[in-house]
Amino acid sequence: MNILYIHQYFTTPEEPGGTRSYWISQELVRRGHHVTMISATNKFHPKACRINIDGIDVIYVKNVYSNYMSALRRVISFVSFIRLSLKEAKRQKDIDLVFATSTPLTIGYIALNLKNTRKWNYVFEVRDLWPEFPIQIGAIKNKLLIKFLRKIEKKIYDKSEYVIALSPGMMEGILKVGTPEDKCCVIPNMSKPDIFFPHKPLREIIEKFSLDTNKFNVIYFGSMGHANGLEYIIEAAKYLKDNGADFVNFIFMGDGVTCPLLKHKVEYYQLTNVQYLGNHKMGIVSEVVNCCDASIITFMNLPILRTNSPNKLFDSLSAGKPIIVNSSGWTKDIVEKENCGFFVDPEKPEELAYMLIKIKDNKGLLDEWGKNSRRLSVEVFDKHILSANVADVLEKVCNEK
Repeated sequence: MNILYIHQYFTTPEEPGGTRSYWISQELVRRGHHVTMISATNKFHPKACRINIDGIDVIYVKNVYSNYMSALRRVISFVSFIRLSLKEAKRQKDIDLVFATSTPLTIGYIALNLKNTRKWNYVFEVRDLWPEFPIQIGAIKNKLLIKFLRKIEKKIYDKSEYVIALSPGMMEGILKVGTPEDKCCVIPNMSKPDIFFPHKPLREIIEKFSLDTNKFNVIYFGSMGHANGLEYIIEAAKYLKDNGADFVNFIFMGDGVTCPLLKHKVEYYQLTNVQYLGNHKMGIVSEVVNCCDASIITFMNLPILRTNSPNKLFDSLSAGKPIIVNSSGWTKDIVEKENCGFFVDPEKPEELAYMLIKIKDNKGLLDEWGKNSRRLSVEVFDKHILSANVADVLEKVCNEK
């Protein structure tokens, strides 16, 4: 197959960010398919260019995007990517299938346009339910715009050959707008057991980041946007400080628009139990996570965010860490059913503080949670298993058409 893969935020293991598209592309290349990836420039590839990355033919179009942008500037960025990526896409020849992965919803529009103008069939991958996600977080409020976007969403699903959802909740949202059940499936985000794995902490990492291994270190890593609800962790840290529980330390790795606010709160509360380590490539993040005692995944308390399939959850499973979640969706179900951590109320940061005090010295329980996390990452969510599942879908669709 000659596959045109469209992902605005394509990243490799050498860059911070999610690498799902990289691993899927690697599986497709391994099977003998040709993959052309269209993505936006970033700080690692700041100029428009066409290069081969590990067998993937990557076209970077000049497009600026940042989590720090205002809503208007983000819309401008999305529209710009539509224009530039369509221009590059229409230069390609003999395309057998388009694979378009959101977010944003505009990626689906690109695939829809190519089907109308080039008659190229496409598979659409839903990483977040748009427009429902920006509607619920308050980024989109205009009723006419909401109606228009929902119409586009339905049309993208209807005209696709197949839809892949990253969580059961996303699948429900896709079905809700009238998509036939036999036209979609769930293939969640992936664990990387060969990159995140339990091993003896490296002394140089401990020293480089001034990690206090005598404390119970809880790490949050990844995107630090409004939806992640990270003030929850800061409030829990304050509660621990106020109650003299100085044996718990929270570590942040990543970047996002809320970073200045979080740092201000840490300074305002005079917290010494919070560290911010910045944004780093995957190998460094893996080593820091390995030095920690537990991993936490938080979100704002909104229904749409309960459908999330966060990369950090699956990387934490791979690292063999006890998992803490505050979203009552399917991540809660995973953690509780597989006995690999615990859930805390998203409106009660003191509950997080209380649970950490309760379990920090229970080595038997922590070891059990960690072993279950690792087992789950290897047996169920391994990137090789799930990348193969995606490749199977694409091959099936292409063969049928």
